[in-house]
Amino acid sequence: MKTTLGDIFEIGSGGTPSKAHPEYYGGEIPWVKTGDLKEEYLFSVEDCITEEGLKNSSAKMYEPGTVLIAMYGATIGATSILKLDACTNQACAAFKPSKDVKPEYLYYFLRSKKQKFISDGVGGAQPNISAGYLKKVQIDVRNLEEQDRIITILDGVNSVIQERQRELDLLDELIKARFVEMFGLPFGNEKWNVSELKDLSESMIDGSNVDPDYYESEGDVLFLRIQNVWRNEFRLDDSVYISHEINHEHYYDTSLHTGDLLITKIGRYYTKDSSLGRVSVYRGENDCANYSNNIMRVRLIDSMNSEFVNALLNLDDYQSFIKRTSKGGTDKRALSKSLIGGYPIIMPPKELQDEFVSFVKQVDKSKVVA
Repeated sequence: MKTTLGDIFEIGSGGTPSKAHPEYYGGEIPWVKTGDLKEEYLFSVEDCITEEGLKNSSAKMYEPGTVLIAMYGATIGATSILKLDACTNQACAAFKPSKDVKPEYLYYFLRSKKQKFISDGVGGAQPNISAGYLKKVQIDVRNLEEQDRIITILDGVNSVIQERQRELDLLDELIKARFVEMFGLPFGNEKWNVSELKDLSESMIDGSNVDPDYYESEGDVLFLRIQNVWRNEFRLDDSVYISHEINHEHYYDTSLHTGDLLITKIGRYYTKDSSLGRVSVYRGENDCANYSNNIMRVRLIDSMNSEFVNALLNLDDYQSFIKRTSKGGTDKRALSKSLIGGYPIIMPPKELQDEFVSFVKQVDKSKVVA
């Protein structure tokens, strides 16, 4: 049966108690934010509020079985099923349980629509969808027996994906362990000379503020935005392009070359997967990619292997240092050129750097066949 989400579900959201009242926080009522929506089932949250905070805000309580989805910013489409009584902030839409649709069926349906939700998001730098938008989304509702069959199939697929991710995570830990074995810790290390990143760089340049009118869904030059740059990888499911002509005429100074380091400059301090200080290496062809002004490009001198520096900056200890030294408010932070240029970098011989990078490449091959 084809229908809309609004015809089946009561869809609500929540609110944020005033930060001017500390007594509204630190209570025993779980308060869900979009950053909590990481797994299929939500058993616990980072923050709690008090009864006073609940009464004096638009936050609402929801029962177990409620399906939550993130409506704002980089987390659009993140989805979880509540396994506890909890309230939410205004960035979460809440689908109250329905006798006609199992929570897991709705969960997988919403996940399947994530890319559409992202592309339909409106609002500029922090695009969003609304509860009104969600109410109009069409869904094919099967009978409960058929829903159970579909859920069982998708649970099996999900288990395989999760096991694969665990294998990849173990290989990443192997790389980190090998780094420390070869070079020691990133700070307080007397084994090697240390220089600031700016002294090991040919150039450090902020990206371009490209007019969105130049964006193309397919094209010659990949234009990397902050949502595309992650720790040691690029995620291109929400990518745009610009033409070679536009790139050459207007933005050539920020064209990327193989081996360029990219560092994201803004993000939130307390969010686990924050966009603040993510580092990755561009491995594509010269002049076939560019990047936005919330990202800095670092082009290293010949005596430094960019893959080695990338591994160093992605160590958990170094990522903590990057966040700790960022500037800004309590949560929203930024990195400046002077901050990034001052990062201390250990300088083992190039031969050792290259040896480590060869090890990384072998591990990466294992990821392909694991």
